[in-house]
Amino acid sequence: MARLILSLDNQVLAEYNMTKERYTIGRLPDNDVRIDNPAVSGHHSLIINILNDSFLEDLNSTNGTYVNGKLIKKHALQHGDVITIGHHQLRFSDQQAPETEQDEFEKTMVIPTGQQNADQLAEAERLADKAVAAAVNQDVVHDEVAESVRLDPEEAAALEDKAPPAPKKEEVAEPVSHASTMTGIDPAMAPNALPLAKLQVLSGAFAGRELELTKALTTLGRPGVQVAAITRRAEGYYIVHVESGKEGDFPLVNGQPIGAQARKLTDNDVVQLAGVKMGFFAA
Repeated sequence: MARLILSLDNQVLAEYNMTKERYTIGRLPDNDVRIDNPAVSGHHSLIINILNDSFLEDLNSTNGTYVNGKLIKKHALQHGDVITIGHHQLRFSDQQAPETEQDEFEKTMVIPTGQQNADQLAEAERLADKAVAAAVNQDVVHDEVAESVRLDPEEAAALEDKAPPAPKKEEVAEPVSHASTMTGIDPAMAPNALPLAKLQVLSGAFAGRELELTKALTTLGRPGVQVAAITRRAEGYYIVHVESGKEGDFPLVNGQPIGAQARKLTDNDVVQLAGVKMGFFAA
C-alpha cells in the first residue's frame, strides 16, 4: 500500500495510507492532506491513484509543487520521491515497489569493506581521532579559561559595592547519590548514546534516496574519482577525505573543501562528493 509521510524540518508530522483514488493536498480543511501554512494554497496539489500507479498534479498553486527539488505540473510518482509543498515535505512510499533503486544507489556510492584500501581507512580513522581529541581539548581549555576569570561572590560584590549575599538554606547543594555500579555511575544518569544520522541525496538520478549511517565507518564515493569516509564517534559524525583522482580535490561541506583533516558534520550540512549532493540530517 502506498503511503504519504508528511514532515517539516525533518520531523514527521503525519502518515497517510492511500486507500482512495483521489487525494487533495492543501491549506483548507476539506483536503485529504491538510497543511495549515500560509505558503500552501487552499487546494495545492492532487494525487490520483490508478491501479498500482500514482500521479501527482499541481492545481495552479501560488508557490508551485516540487518533486525531488524540481518544479512540476504533472509527475508519475516513484517510491522514495520527496514532494515539497511550501515549507513541508511529503515522502511517497510504495511498499509494493522493489527496493532496486535504493540498492542501485548503495552499489553506486557505498564502497563495500572488501573493496576498501586498509591503509587509507586506517589514516581516515587516525584523522577522525585527531579531530575528536582537538575538539575535546578545545572544550577543556575553554572551561579552564572561564574558570580562571570567574569571581567568587565576595569579589563580585566588592566590584558592585554591595554586601555579599547570604546563602539560602534551600540553595545549599546536597550531595548527589548514584546507584552503585561497577563503574560507580548509575547508567540512567549517563548521557544518551549518539542518535543515528542519515544522508539524503539532493541531486542526480537518486535524489530523495536516504542512507542511514549505522556503521562506525561508512565509505562513500567513486574510486579513482573521489572517496570519503564518515566515521561515527561518541562526540558526533566526522567526514574525512580518503582519495581522489586529482590532487587536492577534496569533498565539499556547505560549498567549502574539507581539506586533509577530518571535519565534524552538523545537522542540515550539505555534502558534495563525487558530483553528488547529499544532506546530512541528525536523527
